Parts: sequence; C-alpha cells; structure tokens
Amino acid sequence: MNLKDKIADFPNFPKKGILFRDFSPILKDPSSLSYIADEFTKYFHPKNIDIFAGIESRGFILATVLASRYNKGMVMIRKAGKLPGKTVKLSYTIEYGKDTIEIQKGIIKEGQRILICDDLLATGGTAKASAKLIEKIGGKIAGFAFIIELTELGGIKGISNYDCKSLVKY
Repeated sequence: MNLKDKIADFPNFPKKGILFRDFSPILKDPSSLSYIADEFTKYFHPKNIDIFAGIESRGFILATVLASRYNKGMVMIRKAGKLPGKTVKLSYTIEYGKDTIEIQKGIIKEGQRILICDDLLATGGTAKASAKLIEKIGGKIAGFAFIIELTELGGIKGISNYDCKSLVKY
C-alpha cells in the first residue's frame, strides 16, 4: 500500500512557506489503519513494549491504534495545562521560542518500556522532549513510531540513539 497517495498536501499552512502533510485522509480508510498497525507490528515486537505514549494531539490516534493492536495501554503527552491531577512537566526550546509538555504523575511505572507515537517527525524537538519527559519519570524508551518523516528537517538526528520507524518519508 502506498500511504503517500492518501496524504494530503496543504501549501502555506499553518503559515506561508510551510507545506503541511496531512494524514487525516488515512483515518477514514480502515484498510490504511490496518496497514499502519501491521507495518509497526512487523518492526516493534510486542514483548519489547509495555505501553504506548501519544504526543498531542495527532499522536494520540496512532498510539491508540497501536495499543489496541498490541493489547497494551496508552498514555498521553500533552501541552501544559491540559491534564487533570498532578503532572510532571518539561520545558524545551522549539524553532520560535519555548514550549512545555506534561504527563500525569504516576501513570508510568519505573522501568516500563514506552513506544512514543506521533503522526509526523519534523525538527524533532517535541519528540526529543517527550523522550526526556518519559525518562524523567522512570520510563524506558522502546522507540518512536511516526507515520510521516520530513527528512530534510533532520529531526531524526535528535532521537537517533533510539529505535525509530517512519512509514512515509519526504
């Protein structure tokens, strides 16, 4: 299956000069969702993963699809102020300033192996910060799963010490 055929391009979104690669059309196609789950299942062995973590917000979708396929749980990595209860936060630098992500305190047990999921890898700042956040609370990174990777932005360099899989590369 060629997923590139199902990814929509939106020039000048969210701002001029950006070409937005949108995986939303994949979501309405059950065979594409199944294909995605199959491909990641071939790459990441279930015994090496205890739980999936989705990066806000599109990563939630991939993490949920994979968690269901692997019969594992899923947790959310969110922007600051979006999760109830006690959280652990991590601030990091992005292209145009700073951002903060968080995870609920106690949701991951010490030593659990986490596969971090997102729809797209671009510059890698949020992916790298997500790994640091998981490690900060005692989790171990089992790897990263991305549907799309924008190779020209070099985001893989910041997480190259982890096992990473992208299904579509531009």
